[in-house]
Amino acid sequence: MNLDSRPTAPDPYASLPPVPTFTITSTDLTDGEPMPTTHAAEGDDVSPALGWSGFPEATRSFVVSCFDPDAPTPAGFWHWTVADLPASVTSLPRGAGAPDGTELPDGAFHVRHDGGAPGWTGAAPPPGDRTHRYVLAVHALDVDSLAETASLNPDATPTAVAFNALFHTLARATLTTTYRIAE
Repeated sequence: MNLDSRPTAPDPYASLPPVPTFTITSTDLTDGEPMPTTHAAEGDDVSPALGWSGFPEATRSFVVSCFDPDAPTPAGFWHWTVADLPASVTSLPRGAGAPDGTELPDGAFHVRHDGGAPGWTGAAPPPGDRTHRYVLAVHALDVDSLAETASLNPDATPTAVAFNALFHTLARATLTTTYRIAE
């Protein structure tokens, strides 16, 4: 079966209600460019450094996520989801996705990625598959805590976080990088 012949998945946020945008930056990634191997599963499997600015003044917390809409599943693949980042936090250092959560600020937590473990799991498209997109997003929310508002905790799924965040999203910033493993 040739996975490369599948149609490209749409932008995962295009069908959601439109919200204002703000700026996301990374010293490790460049929008539209390939992800360095250090952030891939076959490399060091470490989350990239991220920073954000220009979000609405009413922001009370953030959710950060990384999603692969090109994964060979009907639902894509969640690589990382962090909830309950305080509004005072405007960056995460490289490695903040460590499974133990020690690089996250107080109150913030990872949920399990689609591979089943907490924290970041790097890019790992099937060898020979087409180039995959990895959409890193920062969602500015109007609530202090999804844990309190929606009873979410580290055992929640990334989809549950995304669903609950949708109803509280004031603005969203995205950065899309790519990765491919040759056959």
